[in-house]
Amino acid sequence: MNPLISVVIPTYQHAASLPKCLDSIFAQTYRPLEVIVVDDGSTDDTQAVLARYAERIVSIRQENAGANPARNRGLHEAKGDYVIFCDADVTMSPGMLERMYSELTRHPEASYAYSGFWFGWKHFKGISFSADGLKRTNFVHTSSLVRRSDFPGFDDAIKRLQDWDVWLTMLEHGKVGILVPETLFSVGIDGASRIGSSWLPAFVYRLPWNKMGWMPNRVKKYEAARKIIQTKHHL
Repeated sequence: MNPLISVVIPTYQHAASLPKCLDSIFAQTYRPLEVIVVDDGSTDDTQAVLARYAERIVSIRQENAGANPARNRGLHEAKGDYVIFCDADVTMSPGMLERMYSELTRHPEASYAYSGFWFGWKHFKGISFSADGLKRTNFVHTSSLVRRSDFPGFDDAIKRLQDWDVWLTMLEHGKVGILVPETLFSVGIDGASRIGSSWLPAFVYRLPWNKMGWMPNRVKKYEAARKIIQTKHHL
């Protein structure tokens, strides 16, 4: 029998996308699954949506605390040997968890498995794992299957680039990832709490904004968040 996988869904104001997300999880070819939804103080119809799935999920409601505290709350409740954090606007392909679990089975040296994905209309192809590459930039999405025993939890103080932070923390503990060379899920780009905000072409962030005397607000926020991660991890 396969080991239990815990799927943790932190959600805030995502009543519109939650049904598609949950339905894609219940359509997975992998079993057994435990689905934990942490409603981080939503004021939309999230609770009504979750009521329709009451018999198939563990539902937790808390005061709004942010994405990482919500993820950690779900992690605390999780019983699986493996865990995956699935944003409420993620839609999994039916074989996603089975493929990730299979890759971890074939690579016992890896602590987590990740894949390519669609972010709205933009296709992010998977990049083979590299410690040096990860120190330069993040290429691993939060929705990756992790061995529970290797996972340190998220830093509640980190508000942006949370995924990069946690993979770097694991790297400092000698934990590495493995790429599943397929595109296994899609991420919506609408909603008040879209983690990471909208995508911009990579070249936009490489432009010499400091020399221009002006910087777009989105780039400014990204650079500030990146500096926090670099300082924390001595990069």
